[in-house]
Amino acid sequence: MQITDILGQMGGLRSVARELGIDEAQAARGAEALLPAILGGFKKQAQAPTVGLEGLGGLLGQLGGAGLADDVLAPQPTDLGRGNDVLGQIFGSKDVSRTVAGNAAAQTGLDAGVLKQMLPMLAMLVAGVMARQGGAAAPQVGGPGGGLGDLLGGLLGGGAAAGRGGGLASMLDLDGDGNPLDDILQMAGKALR
Repeated sequence: MQITDILGQMGGLRSVARELGIDEAQAARGAEALLPAILGGFKKQAQAPTVGLEGLGGLLGQLGGAGLADDVLAPQPTDLGRGNDVLGQIFGSKDVSRTVAGNAAAQTGLDAGVLKQMLPMLAMLVAGVMARQGGAAAPQVGGPGGGLGDLLGGLLGGGAAAGRGGGLASMLDLDGDGNPLDDILQMAGKALR
């Protein structure tokens, strides 16, 4: 199942659209453009020798766990600071977030300002889904982080980063390694020079 489908079914896209004053179709287009970078950031964390899958599970818990998604789904305004904390962990820099939003705006035609506001909400939704699903699936797979690894692999392999005929994911993954984040970091670095 595509991550955008999961977020749509849980009401995440509707909540994002309501909060940003856009329609749900625009929220879905923005999500499809932004999610490959978010998932790539989580994948990079999971592959880092200092973090790994077990560390990623702990990191998700420290950032707010399943409660992150609940905050976006709640009727009151989302605390974007929590989403920016998630983005800081997976991207490392606000410049990367700006680059991701700018590239998504160029790809979708949506306003870059709206996409910058959408990015932390989507990061919270994804982190919350991963915390909820990863924790529930781990015992069935047979080890700590196994469920999270399977979920992350499924979201990346069969999800937004791989499907949809390429799209933004293939545009951002310039070196074809399956992870657009390294390319995004390079673009952000060049923009700072």
